Amino acid sequence: MNVDLSHGRSSQEANAGPRASAQRESAMARIRVESFTISLDGYGAGPDQDLEHPLGVGGEKLHDWLVSTRRWLKLHGKAGGDAGIDDTFAMRSHHNVGAWIMGRNMFGPVRGPWPDAEWRGWWGDDPPFDGPVFVLTHHARPSLRMDGGTVFHFVTGGIHEALEQARQAAGEKDVQISGGAATIRQYLRAGVIDELHIAISPILLGSGERLFEDLERLPAGYHCVQFAPSEKAAHMVLRRM
Repeated sequence: MNVDLSHGRSSQEANAGPRASAQRESAMARIRVESFTISLDGYGAGPDQDLEHPLGVGGEKLHDWLVSTRRWLKLHGKAGGDAGIDDTFAMRSHHNVGAWIMGRNMFGPVRGPWPDAEWRGWWGDDPPFDGPVFVLTHHARPSLRMDGGTVFHFVTGGIHEALEQARQAAGEKDVQISGGAATIRQYLRAGVIDELHIAISPILLGSGERLFEDLERLPAGYHCVQFAPSEKAAHMVLRRM
């Protein structure tokens, strides 16, 4: 497939015109992964997650490409930042997303039954989601309403129950599978993810949690429809054809 890297679309899509673009926007809502970053050796997080290491030891460096973009700084109330390829991909993250799904380890470092309601996520009182977030967990907890419109719902019935709730909440918009790696793998194995934006950071972690494990169990049919390298990451969009 020929790919138009400058516009982030295949040449076929680029020639389709505005009417086709509008039809795509109004099509059935998709299940997407956005801005999930892995190391050169395939890890989406480092080992030993704790309060000082939200992404495991060394994992913070995965997102060097993201935290310097205009989009990221604007989300955090700051001006400036880098434009270009990385910023273009950072801006995809919230586009047409109506609900998010994440694993419990992405929500926080607490394991086992919830000891109390003190832990409210890594993002402070005003998380960047501004909508419903469905957290996969084995332990029930009341929904948590945050500033800015983010509401964390804790789902104990597994990935399909979380997806059903997220789809209902998202309406005509897309559902984003935010991570971590184990959560994305579960949805890949279930064959429900339509598109993945994966960023490859030029670092080696050596250990942690890999994204692409058990490849023989993944459904066939994903194709790379875009590849765009920057100085800080190589961006790939994989789409189920």
